[in-house]
Amino acid sequence: MQILETKEVKKYYQTPSGIVRALDGVSLSVTEGTFGAIVGSSGSGKTTLLHMLGGLDEPTDGQIRVRGTALKGMSGEEKTVFRRRNIGFVFQNYNLIDYLTPEENVMLGGKKDIEKILEAVGIPREDWKRQVLQLSGGQQQRVAIARALASPAKVLLADEPTGNLDEEIADEIIKILMKSAHEMGKSVIVVTHSKKIADAADVVLKIHEGKLYHLV
Repeated sequence: MQILETKEVKKYYQTPSGIVRALDGVSLSVTEGTFGAIVGSSGSGKTTLLHMLGGLDEPTDGQIRVRGTALKGMSGEEKTVFRRRNIGFVFQNYNLIDYLTPEENVMLGGKKDIEKILEAVGIPREDWKRQVLQLSGGQQQRVAIARALASPAKVLLADEPTGNLDEEIADEIIKILMKSAHEMGKSVIVVTHSKKIADAADVVLKIHEGKLYHLV
């Protein structure tokens, strides 16, 4: 089943030196249960594409569909509700509510199976009721992933989720993301510079000068 689809998506910016084509006719499709990686040099358009897929930014032209629903034409409020139900996000800087506990942060994603999800991402039970600021960076990223997994959303978009983590913790985060796709049926798309994530992915997409290339 196709979960994510784009057709000839373009994103152009006007700058004093001329037009920047951040995305220049990007078409892709992602099926249910896929673990995909988007790679490319800094400034190539990777994060721009992720923001388009998540409805965080509007394309200049082209079509984006999530679970068969077009994002184009939605009001801001409609898009917010649609994202909450269909798209989970994991960011490099975690984006947690720092005065809340892991349990409370995860509940912002959804109310179901909180304990099961925290156990699945490896947060010790004794840490569930601590403020997240008291946790390590690796634990905070696990909480961010748990929050996304608690959502009913079938799409999980992650922007450099291992960028601030040491190699051992990063390897564990990769395994959690893979499990989210292969065992939980999420469609997981990760923007990354990590060769390990790219090697583990089912599909690798490269952005170069706004164009999309399928590597795997």
